[in-house]
Amino acid sequence: MYNVAIVGAGPAGIFAALEITKLKPEWKVVLIEKGDRIENRKCLLREGYAKCPNCRKCGLLCGWGGAGAFSDGKLTLTPDVGGHLDDYMSREKVEELIDYADSLYLKYGATEEVFGTDMKVFREIERQASLAELKLVHSPVRHLGTERSLDVLKNMQDYLDEKITIRNDVSAKNLIVECEQVKGLVLDNGEEIRAEYTIIAPGREGADWLTKEFSQNKIGMVNNAVDVGVRVELPAPVFEPLTSKLYESKLIYHSPTFGDEVRTFCMNPNGEVVQENYNGIATVNGHSYAEKTTNNTNFALLVSEKFTEPFKEPIQYGQHIASLANMLGGGILVQRFGDLLDGRRSTPERIKSSIITPTLSCATPGDLSLVIPYRQMTSIIEMLYALDKIAPGTASRYTLLYGIEVKFYSARVKLTDELETEGVKNLFAIGDGAGVTRGLIQASASGVHAARVICSR
Repeated sequence: MYNVAIVGAGPAGIFAALEITKLKPEWKVVLIEKGDRIENRKCLLREGYAKCPNCRKCGLLCGWGGAGAFSDGKLTLTPDVGGHLDDYMSREKVEELIDYADSLYLKYGATEEVFGTDMKVFREIERQASLAELKLVHSPVRHLGTERSLDVLKNMQDYLDEKITIRNDVSAKNLIVECEQVKGLVLDNGEEIRAEYTIIAPGREGADWLTKEFSQNKIGMVNNAVDVGVRVELPAPVFEPLTSKLYESKLIYHSPTFGDEVRTFCMNPNGEVVQENYNGIATVNGHSYAEKTTNNTNFALLVSEKFTEPFKEPIQYGQHIASLANMLGGGILVQRFGDLLDGRRSTPERIKSSIITPTLSCATPGDLSLVIPYRQMTSIIEMLYALDKIAPGTASRYTLLYGIEVKFYSARVKLTDELETEGVKNLFAIGDGAGVTRGLIQASASGVHAARVICSR
């Protein structure tokens, strides 16, 4: 019998555990994680395999630290991006939680430098963006880099090893709900974990499980927007005037043809494009490092689509589009922007003759117009032309587009202001997998908030 059971060792679950051990050191806490410990996580593709072997549990997505462990570790220190916490509490409260979570990252080894704090520089770039009909969101960023991010997460794991029970390589199968109150959960090996409180923080990798399990227990959910798009790779000097000052530029555009919102996401100066495996479906992402650099910069362009009833399957929709790219290319597709505009597929010869060397060498040259719906593709093209006005060279014929990038947010769980589920007492849902957050720092902050609520009871 535990006081608290936590499902998922991503930033939301980790920070919930850190806060509980601080406020209630005598409590018994168990943290369930279906992946490996941080030191055992690996990706065979990154270690030299020519093609992704589609591991049963993707080492980039599963394990201690969650999907963000191998990311470049960007902490976006504002409530304006990275989640919806300000829907549940005041902006001042969210800012306090973000500052507190940031202080914990510093305590466990994060870097001191924060980009984007010079408001004079920001205002000038904001002015340039507005002339191109782009909205630049002020978002100070603390950049850890993949290597340092792993060190920080290892320090947190080592600390919690002495304070709580950590169960790796085992998954939550079902919740135990009796008389509209959670009593724990059943693991995939048949074992029962009984607990007074349960925190669900499965991350994007576990969003599909959360949706199905909550639906079975009649826990209310509403559709989240579906984010589908491409990862753009171009020479680093193209965006250097922005990245050297802000590191990451959070830019939002409303396409003139359809009015859809398109946004930049996860910008990686001098970084690399990487492949991820979501339950056998290959998707694309990007990383950057504190020490190792490339000649390219990459970022995602995501189109947010909101659907009307009776649509209830945003995850399946994103999986379907990504699976089409896999069908055509055996994995990730890559296409030059010029080839897309000319209505022709890219070939290995055309890619090789470009001025850009792809950092994801296993991507298959092909035609993304056969995969991405016309509406989203039109919005992406229009966004690239808008970006070209503030970063000339973005709409170059050599710019590379990788597909598909899709963010598997679950349907958003209906929660109280305390992040407790409506209808099932003592069950809390936090982080990206619950549709509450969309980034490292707000996910971490949601874990702190849920932990404080539980401990206060």
